[in-house]
Amino acid sequence: MRYHLFEVFGIELEYMLINASNFKVNPIVDQLFIQKKGEITSDIANGKIEWSNELVAHVVELKTNGPTTDLENLDLLFTENIKEVNLLLKENNTRLLPTAAHPLMNPKAETQLWKHHYNQIYALYNRIFDCSGHGWSNVQSMHINLPFFNDTEFEKLHAAVRLLLPIIPALSASSPIFEGHDTGFKDARMQVYKTNQKEIPLMTGKVIPEQVFSKEAYSKIIFEPINKAIKPYDTENILDHHFLNSRGAIARFDRNAIEVRVIDIQECPKADMAIAILIIESLKLLVNGDLISLEDQKKWHEDELFKIFDSVIKDAEITKIENLAFLKVFGLNSKVEVLEIWKILFSKIESKLSGKYRRNIQFLLNNGSLSSRILKALQGNFSTENIKKVYLKLADCLEENNFFKP
Repeated sequence: MRYHLFEVFGIELEYMLINASNFKVNPIVDQLFIQKKGEITSDIANGKIEWSNELVAHVVELKTNGPTTDLENLDLLFTENIKEVNLLLKENNTRLLPTAAHPLMNPKAETQLWKHHYNQIYALYNRIFDCSGHGWSNVQSMHINLPFFNDTEFEKLHAAVRLLLPIIPALSASSPIFEGHDTGFKDARMQVYKTNQKEIPLMTGKVIPEQVFSKEAYSKIIFEPINKAIKPYDTENILDHHFLNSRGAIARFDRNAIEVRVIDIQECPKADMAIAILIIESLKLLVNGDLISLEDQKKWHEDELFKIFDSVIKDAEITKIENLAFLKVFGLNSKVEVLEIWKILFSKIESKLSGKYRRNIQFLLNNGSLSSRILKALQGNFSTENIKKVYLKLADCLEENNFFKP
């Protein structure tokens, strides 16, 4: 079924399983599914939320079971499922851990791929790219799926998404630490995401999608080169171009939706949904032409947008935006921190939001990205014990659906 712009939404949240005693990732999602359903499967429908496996055996995905119109209470639905998952995992001394990266995981030593349904595809990916790196096995994100009805709606939505993508990590960065060290990037997940498919760079491109605004153009400029590049590796012809396209936002013409993928997972669904709603409402402003015209949105080349994105994944909300043409889109005429852009967008959509989400978004704008709050809590002490202490508090925040306050 096709839906019109912003008529329905799809939200996907990824979480890692950790051993509650030693804090290591625990690759037992298959056992979790056996406990829940009595058999190993790739998907479990649990009312309005569905559970799914991922590439690696220690990550579970919770997602809306089909398109939804109700974003207001989605954080509560996700929290119910998180509590149920944690209850089942308790028998194996395991729990869910939020944030976009495990801060102590050694991917080379600890990665185990999913061995069941779709394992043929995962094994092929592993042969081509070696999935035992941070960019593959130590990444958790939120995906937002947004529908379009036809080419006219795709053009508007894709133009808007491209323009907003570079500044999204300012809100969502939650991956400052790899293997016990400050990476120097607030969004280290997106830093490794840029190059984790370096063997076939056409798959990720510049993360920001190219200037394509129709199904035909998308096929010619993005899908066809990807299919050609993968052909020597995919001798059994089992990979699909929708699956292969790894840009920061991908067009899913198989279900008429654009999937936004540059969003790190947060400490709790309340935070995830606050970010999702701020992004969605800001996209509406762009789609409606409230900020600049569609034609002006379409003029932005991915190289220009990538430069902004590249600076934002390093410093998140305190990134100084120096591109005056980009600032002009949001009514600014001098260099500012990217957080100011989000405050302007919030001021334009605040009246449309419920009190709950006004408060939740305000918390994020006042307290900064989760990465900044994690680094503040660590106070420069990157010892294993101090990292565990902070991240176990984050696991509590997930269970209780509470913001993390250093």
